[in-house]
Amino acid sequence: MNIKVFASGSGGNCMLLADRDTHILIDAGISMRRVQQSLRAAGLDIQDIGGVLITHEHSDHVSGLKNLLKYYELPLYAPHTVAARLCGMVPEAAEHMHVIPTGEPFRIGRLSIRAFHTPHDTDESVGYRVEGRGVFALATDMGHVTEEIYDGLLGADTVLIESNHDPDLLIDGPYPFSLKRRILSDHGHLSNGDCAELAARLVENGTQTVILGHISRENNRPELAMEETGRLLRGSGARLYCAPPWGCLSVEVKEKTACSM
Repeated sequence: MNIKVFASGSGGNCMLLADRDTHILIDAGISMRRVQQSLRAAGLDIQDIGGVLITHEHSDHVSGLKNLLKYYELPLYAPHTVAARLCGMVPEAAEHMHVIPTGEPFRIGRLSIRAFHTPHDTDESVGYRVEGRGVFALATDMGHVTEEIYDGLLGADTVLIESNHDPDLLIDGPYPFSLKRRILSDHGHLSNGDCAELAARLVENGTQTVILGHISRENNRPELAMEETGRLLRGSGARLYCAPPWGCLSVEVKEKTACSM
């Protein structure tokens, strides 16, 4: 399995998972043109995409959907509340939507997928665990780490997890107090320190590759996020990457026996 992160951050989120002839996107929070360009660079076209998994309906995760659905037939997958909200925002989504049961596996082509809840400031937000020739799991937009999140990530060879902010930069930064309080809340975003602790726990249980994502442009710096998690992973042999807010990070997820779902 190969993953390509096209964007990860408050400016937009979108990534590609490819396993043999199955290709899916997770989120579509960048423009249709950027999706097209990113797929073309990977040797693909939008018609090759077998489905788009949606984590939640915030604009940095879905802003490209309206134009994509105007020109392409793209199956969408989201849990009930996210699907309802998204169809209200983008009426064109209704005829493409597949409502998925959170916590239960479903399939797209060769991939087995399970959604799990993440605590964020919306009625429902999810991460995804994807199993094919390798196991990948994603969890961003979460104010704290729950056992459900840990269970969704545990045993995945490769994970993309949120390292959103440095608390000192956030507190001393330009955001209004109400927004700072929201980000720091249990339904906000994960700090560098909390992300590092989660990464270390996962690596102790078999994860080999950690990708830090959803890094704030205003309240964090990639080198700070990498330093904090890297310190806890030092000597583990795990690979550590930082997902780009713009561009492409390509990572191979090695094949191994998939964990039981």
